[in-house]
Amino acid sequence: MARLLHRLGRTAHRRWYAFIAAWLVALVAVGFTATAISKPMTDAFSIPGIPSEKAADLQAELFPDSVDAFDQAGITVVVAAPEGHTLAEEPYAGQVGDLVAELADTPQAPAADTILDPVTAADAQEQQMVDAVVEAGGDEGQARENFAALSPLSDDGRIGTITYALDVDQVTDVEPATVEAIKDAVADANTGGLTAEVNGSGLIAQLEGGSSELIGIGVAVVVLLIVFGSVVAAGIPIITALIGLGTGLLGVVGATAFFDIGSSTPILASMIGLAVGIDYALFILARYRSELDHTDDRAEAMGIATGTAGSAVVFAGLTVLIALSALSVVGIPFLTSMGLAAAGTVLIAVLVALTLLPAVLGMLGSKAFGGRVRRYRPQRDEKGRVLNNGVRWARLVGRAPVAAILLVVVGLGALAVPVANLHLAFPTDSTASPETTQRRAADLVTEGFGPGRQGPLVVVVDARDVAEDERGTAFGEVVDWAAGMDGVVNAQVVATNEDGTGAQVMITPATGADEVATEDLLHELRDGQAAIESETGTTTGVTGITAIQADVSEKLADALPVYLAVVIGLAFLLLMLVFRSILVPLTATLGFLLSVLATLGATVLVFQDGMFGIVEGAPLVSFMPIFLIGVVFGLAMDYQVFLVTRIREAHVHGASMREAVVDGFRNSARVVSAAAVIMTSVFAAFMLTDEPIIKSMGFALAVAVLFDAFIVRMVLVPALLYLMGEKAWWLPRWLDRLLPVIDVEGESLDRGHASAQWREEPEPELVG
Repeated sequence: MARLLHRLGRTAHRRWYAFIAAWLVALVAVGFTATAISKPMTDAFSIPGIPSEKAADLQAELFPDSVDAFDQAGITVVVAAPEGHTLAEEPYAGQVGDLVAELADTPQAPAADTILDPVTAADAQEQQMVDAVVEAGGDEGQARENFAALSPLSDDGRIGTITYALDVDQVTDVEPATVEAIKDAVADANTGGLTAEVNGSGLIAQLEGGSSELIGIGVAVVVLLIVFGSVVAAGIPIITALIGLGTGLLGVVGATAFFDIGSSTPILASMIGLAVGIDYALFILARYRSELDHTDDRAEAMGIATGTAGSAVVFAGLTVLIALSALSVVGIPFLTSMGLAAAGTVLIAVLVALTLLPAVLGMLGSKAFGGRVRRYRPQRDEKGRVLNNGVRWARLVGRAPVAAILLVVVGLGALAVPVANLHLAFPTDSTASPETTQRRAADLVTEGFGPGRQGPLVVVVDARDVAEDERGTAFGEVVDWAAGMDGVVNAQVVATNEDGTGAQVMITPATGADEVATEDLLHELRDGQAAIESETGTTTGVTGITAIQADVSEKLADALPVYLAVVIGLAFLLLMLVFRSILVPLTATLGFLLSVLATLGATVLVFQDGMFGIVEGAPLVSFMPIFLIGVVFGLAMDYQVFLVTRIREAHVHGASMREAVVDGFRNSARVVSAAAVIMTSVFAAFMLTDEPIIKSMGFALAVAVLFDAFIVRMVLVPALLYLMGEKAWWLPRWLDRLLPVIDVEGESLDRGHASAQWREEPEPELVG
């Protein structure tokens, strides 16, 4: 491995023009192809085979003209008169009328007669429903009660909804101009005491992370300036990372031609791609500068840097790729696309670091560290070795390794305690930021109609096997069964198909879509399905967006153990190859578990419980734990590989275990710390977005990097290595013979100075 990458680095450095040209051609080609074949992204969080999807398929079979819940671009405008007034009064009735007219003129609006003010719609629909029920011999009182559960006007007449669907085939067809026009119309209606807000699936989120990336890049520039003391050197990792990121994101756009990719995917991919792109370039560039102290041959220094640090980049990247690609194992389409998209950007970041970075350095030659803002003059000990804060820190940990281990375990363990209260759900308008019109609209609906109005469940009833004259009775029994459940405000038949063989029963719960009580109601309905089917001879299924999202959350929770086993198992084998040890990969994995549990605990405190008031408390998005584990495991192994390979490199060249730990920190602690600060900044910058998913993911990833890089890798790992001593590298002989030899430390390269320094007196033993 080291020899192969050594040759690659030398070649790219010497023939820089060919490599740079190849990358520019690749970027243009990928961009042109992606633009030509790309398709709209989707926000459908569905999984084939879950109960709600099966019920949705049954619904489509019985009601062929029904629209998929995720494809309908619904708009709900909520209007409210001041306290003590109603929407039927003037001037509010006139203002609402003007709003309806303006909404009808917005782009992609449906026919004007389908957009009705709530007072007119309520009167007409109630009379229509009552007349139909009475004509069929039903109870007028029950009809009015049923209408109240669906009415666009609140009981007191103060709050109303204007609900319609945009004239598009699917949500992703909604144009930004349409969203802006609707929001402008609603904003204009907020005059004279009338309140107007809007939400619905038609208001597709315009996810833009450009400002977030710029903030992360700005922090990265400052950190790189401190590390290298050179304007040119600080800019190199930024430029190469941006080229890699651009190529990767264009590839994600192009992949929409073949896969369904969520609108959040590019933002998440850019988080990972930008962070690792800068970090990987930083590690190789720092090693290149270090090797220039031992040779005047820049191409050879580049070869050594690529053969050693580049080998670590390859294996660090492989762990990230394993963790992200393994998301496809759980069989959840949208999560698979997120994982593969992020993995693709990581793969390109590795290729850029190994080929484009050496080429850029070859092009710059002696100017690679130009634009000096400060000189690098490290303090050295009596043996001429660099004496920096990494050395001081390693020796400090070495004085009391047991105390360091206990401190880390207790501290991170305490932060992990809130995980016991973890509540997962999908984001809704009710959990959006209070500053958004979507959230304000949801709050008005809850105030006027109750929380269950925004989280209905739909029971699909198939009565094809029931005698024709008994189908109406069967539908009624299903309604009575559903209405008798605890937590149900109303249940009623809202549609029957043309031949009377199928019905849709809408259930309005007493609680919101993201509340545990609603999930309990869903399970209770499912538990009772067999009995009502046996009693009525029908086949039933519970579906709707609320049911689908609850099923997806449950599927994600069930998939987590499988995913952990796959990721940890494969990464353990990979790390065993790298370090030729069983205990080092084991400690790396246990440290990761500590950091990820502490991260989840901190995220629960801040985003679910609302600590510090950064956000209003709400359930965490359902795919947060599994995606966080995938990303954090990969990044955690990055730091493990970069730090411990330098420790092992010193060890294989003759250093004792204690000397090796100190030397590993001497050469890597500064760079790993800089990389962690950059990655943390990139992730933390995404907290500035208004999108709750991205905000919480940015926080969780930033905290995870802080915990893992600065607490686990900088404290726990060296303390454990001190305690284990030479036993850290223990590997059964039979296993040693089976494993292929992969030279990650550059042992096979001609580097006499690496071994010569350890022929001197060893580091003094530190007694603590």
